Amino acid sequence: MQDESFRLSLFLPAQGAAETEVTIIEWNVAEGDRFEAGQSLAQVDSAKSVFDFEAPCAGKVIRLLHLEGETLALNEAVMEIETTDPAMRDWIPPAPAAEGEGPRPAPTRQPTAAAGGAGDVFLRGFGGYLPQRVVTNEELARQFPNISADYVFQVTGIRQRRWAAEDEKPSDMAYAASLEAIRRSGIDAKDIDGIILATTTPDVAMPSTACILQDRLSLRGIPAFDLNAACSGWLYAVSMAQGMIRSGLARHVLTVGVDMQSRLLDPDDQSAYFIFGDGAGATVVSAAGPGHRVRDVLLGSDTRGLRMARREEPGYVVLNGQCSTDPWIRLEGPSLFRLATESFAELIRNSLQRAGWNRDDPLWIIPHQANGRILKAAARRSGLPFERFFLNVDHVGNTSSASIPVALTELDASLQHGDKLVLCSVGAGMTTAAVAVEW
Repeated sequence: MQDESFRLSLFLPAQGAAETEVTIIEWNVAEGDRFEAGQSLAQVDSAKSVFDFEAPCAGKVIRLLHLEGETLALNEAVMEIETTDPAMRDWIPPAPAAEGEGPRPAPTRQPTAAAGGAGDVFLRGFGGYLPQRVVTNEELARQFPNISADYVFQVTGIRQRRWAAEDEKPSDMAYAASLEAIRRSGIDAKDIDGIILATTTPDVAMPSTACILQDRLSLRGIPAFDLNAACSGWLYAVSMAQGMIRSGLARHVLTVGVDMQSRLLDPDDQSAYFIFGDGAGATVVSAAGPGHRVRDVLLGSDTRGLRMARREEPGYVVLNGQCSTDPWIRLEGPSLFRLATESFAELIRNSLQRAGWNRDDPLWIIPHQANGRILKAAARRSGLPFERFFLNVDHVGNTSSASIPVALTELDASLQHGDKLVLCSVGAGMTTAAVAVEW
C-alpha cells in the first residue's frame, strides 16, 4: 500500500543564533520538479556564509514562495512541497520559524524625492513571455488552397506567431513575465503593493487573474484586479498605476498585459485566423527612480468601433462550440483598418503635443502590434517616418494587451538615457491610449 501524500511548508535554517534573515541567491528546482532527500534545493546567503538548502525528504515542489535575490525573514516559509515521507508529518521547523509564519507585514510607505518632479512615476524593469511553439504562415496556410504564406505576410506583416501549449493558462504566462519584470526592476517582490492585470482572456470569470497571479507571487494584503481595455489594456494599467501612486495608495505597482487568443480563432475565418499570437508582458510602475519617467498619459475610446473587433463569450477557450452566441474573435477588416489608422495617427499627434515634444523628438514610436499594413498607414497619416515605428509583429503576431511590453523587452537593451518614446494603442471598443516616456 502506498503512503498517502501530503503537503507542508519548508523553512530555511539559521546558520547562527543571532541570524534573522537570509537571501535566496539561486533556486536549483522549479515548481513541479521532483527532488530527493539531501538534494540542494537552493543556494542561500546568510550573514555567516553561503550555503546549500538541502531537502529534508524526497518530494515534489508545489510552490516557490520567494524569488531569486529576495531577502526574507527566517520565520517565513520558503517553499511548499508534497511528500509521502511519514517522518515529515512530525517535522519541526528550524527554531526561528517554530513560532509560526505569521502574516506578512503591510508595506511601509515613505515619501521619496523622485528625480523629475512631484507626481512623476517611473517604469522600472520589463519582462516578457512568449510560448515555445512557433506557428508559421506556411503551417496555417495549408488549409487554404487559395492563400500562400507570402500573401499572409503581405496583408498582415506577420511571418510567424507563438501559440501556447495545451496545458498553459494566461496566468502561467503572466507569472513568467512578472518574475522577469520584478527581477529587472531592482525592487524586492515584497515591496510590490498593487497588481493590475490587463486581459480579455482571464483564466476564469472569477476570481480575477490578477488575484491568481498575486497568489503565485505570494503577495498578501495588497490590491489586485483585472481590467479589460482589449489591446490598449496594458497602457490603461500603467495609467491606473500612476493614479494609485499619485493618490498615495501604492508606491510600486506591477502592471501586466496578457492574452491567449490562439484558442479563440475560427479556422474558417481568414480575417482573424492569421493575426493573433499569445504572450505576456509586465513592468513595475514606481513612485521613484531609477527608471523611465512617464511624461504624459492619454486615454480615450471611440464607440464608432464598438462592433469592429469583438467576441461574445468570455474566457480563453471555446469549450465545445455549441452555444447560442458566436464564440470566436471576429474582425470587420476594412472598417477596422480605416478607424484604427485614423486613431493611431491622432493619438501620436496629441501625445507629442501634450508631452511638449516636436515630431523630431521621439526616437521610437512603439505602437500596439496590430498588423503591418495598419501601422504603415498610421505612419503616413501621422507625418512621421515609418522607420521610427518599432515593429516586431513579423515574428510574434498581434499579442493584444501584451504587445507593447513585449516589444519593450526586445528594445530595452538598445535604448539610452534621455531617449523619448511614444507608446500607443487602439483596441476593441474602440479604446485608445498613448503614454509618452523619457528613458
